Amino acid sequence: MIQITNEQMESTLSYERLIPCLKEAFTKDYNLPKRHHHQYPNPKEGNESTLLLMPAWDDGKNMGVKIVNVTPDNAKYGLPTIQGLYLLFDLPTGRPKAQMDAKLLTAKRTAATSALASSFLSKKDSDSMLMIGTGTLCKELIHAHSTVRPLKHIYIWGRNYEKAKSIADSLKIQNVFISAVDTIEEKISSVDIVSCATLSPTALVLGSCIKPGQHYDMIGAYKPDMREADDKFISSVDIFVDSYEGASKETGDLAIPLAEETITMEDLRASLFELCRNLKPGRENEQQITCFKSVGHSLEDLAAASLVYDEIIN
Repeated sequence: MIQITNEQMESTLSYERLIPCLKEAFTKDYNLPKRHHHQYPNPKEGNESTLLLMPAWDDGKNMGVKIVNVTPDNAKYGLPTIQGLYLLFDLPTGRPKAQMDAKLLTAKRTAATSALASSFLSKKDSDSMLMIGTGTLCKELIHAHSTVRPLKHIYIWGRNYEKAKSIADSLKIQNVFISAVDTIEEKISSVDIVSCATLSPTALVLGSCIKPGQHYDMIGAYKPDMREADDKFISSVDIFVDSYEGASKETGDLAIPLAEETITMEDLRASLFELCRNLKPGRENEQQITCFKSVGHSLEDLAAASLVYDEIIN
């Protein structure tokens, strides 16, 4: 078994390569058991952390499992919220082939999946974006979305303005103006794409702020009692998901309004599987407001891990 370094992952998982890789993966048949999702007490922090086990295997070559802990208060220790490992196996023999850092793999595949969805759902000429959240995904999402759309203006908001400004100053993308903003409200109604990746338990994206033609990329609210968007937003947009089962049960952004009958399952327009297989349409007109709700999928991990491994051994 080889240890794949973060440097090898960075050099291999460019968004120009990873996004098409995921698009192809979503057209194929994989075995994708429901992920294990366990809440466990964290007495030292006085809250709960989350253990995720995400297995997947293909039609005869690769099997993988991601083991992840999500610990919300890690920022005060200077650590990413997500900690874990990805293990890649040879399916015919069960032999472990590779081990790699789950934090970076998750960040890369999550951002690539969001950008893949945006290629179906955002306007092709989208040139402005608001990034809500300054965690590990912030830079990755900006780079990924910039790969599929001609972004010229990107704004970053976080609870700590100085951190948002530091990230904006550190990002260098040719012909793109990147700056921090003091409030979400000052830019959310004027940009083409809004990407939201936070640990907020309550809504940051409000239906009162949306405008026709926008695309929303919603990544946080990873537990059934957490929300990044309010009811007015959820009931006003066309919702697309990575998978119906995961998105309808694991994120409060959808589980809560579904349980309260603010929306129904029929309001979920399509999954990413259906979009990539051309079974259902994405954006249908310039006025449509689209929302991609991502909860993460073991298919994405296996496809990204296999891409890295094949590149390294070849």
